Amino acid sequence: MERIYLDHAATSPMHPKVIEKMLEVMNRTFGNPSSIHSYGREARHEIDLARAVMAKSIGAKENEIIFTSGGTEADNMALFGVAESSEQGKHIITTAVEHHAVLHACEKLEKLGYEVTYLPVDETGMISLADLERALRADTILVSIMYGNNEVGSLQPITEIGQLLKDHPAKFHTDAVQAYGMEAIDVNESLIDLLSVSAHKINGPKGTGFLYVRSGVKLAPRLFGGEQERKRRAGTENVASIVGFREAVEIAMEDRDAKREKFAQFKQIFLKVLQEHEVEFALNGMLEKSLPHILNLSFPGTNVEAMLVNLDLAGIAVSSGSACTAGSIEPSHVLVAMFGKESERLTNSIRYSFGFTTSAEEVMNAAEETVKVVSRLKK
Repeated sequence: MERIYLDHAATSPMHPKVIEKMLEVMNRTFGNPSSIHSYGREARHEIDLARAVMAKSIGAKENEIIFTSGGTEADNMALFGVAESSEQGKHIITTAVEHHAVLHACEKLEKLGYEVTYLPVDETGMISLADLERALRADTILVSIMYGNNEVGSLQPITEIGQLLKDHPAKFHTDAVQAYGMEAIDVNESLIDLLSVSAHKINGPKGTGFLYVRSGVKLAPRLFGGEQERKRRAGTENVASIVGFREAVEIAMEDRDAKREKFAQFKQIFLKVLQEHEVEFALNGMLEKSLPHILNLSFPGTNVEAMLVNLDLAGIAVSSGSACTAGSIEPSHVLVAMFGKESERLTNSIRYSFGFTTSAEEVMNAAEETVKVVSRLKK
């Protein structure tokens, strides 16, 4: 049975060139980057090259990039780092549709005495700039709003948010884990102060990422030990993964436009198959103002667990925003925020997400198999 992987938003396979580069580094560059001898200097040089590539990709300076273990650590470092170093207040603004790396960090900060405002979203997953403006206070120290949603793909008005915060002392953080490598990001144009990225979403290795921190932004460290990353993140650097990450970034930046166009076509192919077979469905989110690789669909009359199991048996790997555990299902917090707790979409929505290994033929086959599964479940 042919297997089709359409869950690239969860994680993406490593690009062959990334693996090749990492093996090369593992074989020859084993020195500790903090050592002053030639072995250490070779390792440090690889990290410096990577830092330059990451910085250039978002219009930042090299010393504004902090390597992390991934998006979760980057998000946590941004939120706790700003909160613990701020003396102007204890108010934070975020949204109801953030990744749990932000939401759970905010919940912990609330327990520590901080006040968090969770902005609502409309049925397309978008926040209102007017809501954000109303929520801003003199004691607001941080606004954390994701660039593009990992479940439904909605792109928030990041540049407009940056402009809104331009004359406010609050720092602006965005979780760009899903958007990086897909969208053209310029931290200066959008006035972003902190930005989180993860390598495994762009065909790099798991367990590495970076946090961009604008020069002058105070950030309390989360790890204590050595003086790595300009004393902001202690611990010996993961040289091979950082080099693999660098390779993945270079590839992503090179084919970004072609990739965006291809994924937009994949969405049209998938939807056309459903329409030709007169399958009842609804789009969660939007086709425009949306990440090109994410397609989240609601299939009335079906059940998400049955859909996932049946598609998996057919060799198709997809996901839902729900966490299925021990026969019980926890509704997607993103869909709850968009449609309310009583909406049927919470129990019948599936996320399809594309990547560099996806072909048009696979998309068509997956759509046709979805038609069969939906028809079978609705009988």
